[in-house]
Amino acid sequence: MGGVSLFLDNQVVLITGGSRGIGAETVRLFVEAGARVVFSYVQARDRAAALVDACGGASRCVAIQQELSSPAEGRALVDTAIGAFGRLDSLVVNHGIWPPDDAPISTMAETQWRQTMGVNLDSVFGLVQATVGQMLRQGRPTPGEPAGHIVLISSTAGQRGEAYHADYAVTKGALISLTKSLSSELAPQGILVNCVAPGWVSTEMSAGTLEDPELGPKVAAAIPVGRPGHPREIAGPVLFLCTPLAGFISGEILNANGGAVLVG
Repeated sequence: MGGVSLFLDNQVVLITGGSRGIGAETVRLFVEAGARVVFSYVQARDRAAALVDACGGASRCVAIQQELSSPAEGRALVDTAIGAFGRLDSLVVNHGIWPPDDAPISTMAETQWRQTMGVNLDSVFGLVQATVGQMLRQGRPTPGEPAGHIVLISSTAGQRGEAYHADYAVTKGALISLTKSLSSELAPQGILVNCVAPGWVSTEMSAGTLEDPELGPKVAAAIPVGRPGHPREIAGPVLFLCTPLAGFISGEILNANGGAVLVG
C-alpha cells in the first residue's frame, strides 16, 4: 500500500523571508513537494544563492532581493514573482521583524513602532492585494478546486501579547484578524486563507534567548513538550495548508507551539 504524499506538482509558490530560519526550511519543503518556489530576502544574498542551488537551481527556485516595508514593495514582489514563473498558486507570508531590545510602551520610539508596522503589516496588505488579484485572474484550475492558498505566519505573541514588545504583538494579532476577514471574503471565490501561529522555534532570531543559560531553560519549561520547535515543524503545517488535503480548511489558526498556548 502506498503512502499518502503532500504534493504540489507544478504549483508556483511565493514565500517571503525565505533565506533563513523557518522561511528557508519552508522553501526546501515546498520544492521537495514538487512546487516551483520564489522567495524573498533582504540582505542574505550568499545564503539565498546557496539555497537556490540546493533546491535545484533557477528552474525550480528563484531568490528575489526585496525590501518589504510598504504596500508598494509588497505589490512589487508579487509582480516579480509572477514574472519568474508566469502564475501564482500559493502565498506564504513569513517575513517579519522582532526588535530584540525590551521597549516599554512609555518610552518606545515612534520610529520603532512605525518600522514594525511597516514590515510586519503594511507590506502584507500589498502582498495579499496583488496576490488575490492574480489568483482571481487565473481562476480555478477545475470547478470545485481552490483558486489559490494564502498562509500568514503569526505568533503566540499575537494571541496572548508580549510585554515590552507591543509593536510586534500588535502586528501578529492583526494577521490573525486578517486571516479571518480574508477567509470570509475570499473562500466563496476559491481562495483559501489560513494562518500558522508558531511558538518558540530554534532560529537565529531566537538564539539569543534560547541559548541564554537562565532564560533558555525557563522558556523550555513553559512549553508542555519540553523544548522549542524546529523550523521544519513549522514548515510542515504550512505545506499541508497549501495541499489538496486542506481543501476544506479556511480561516483556521493552526497553533504550532508545543501546547504552550491553547487558543484559536
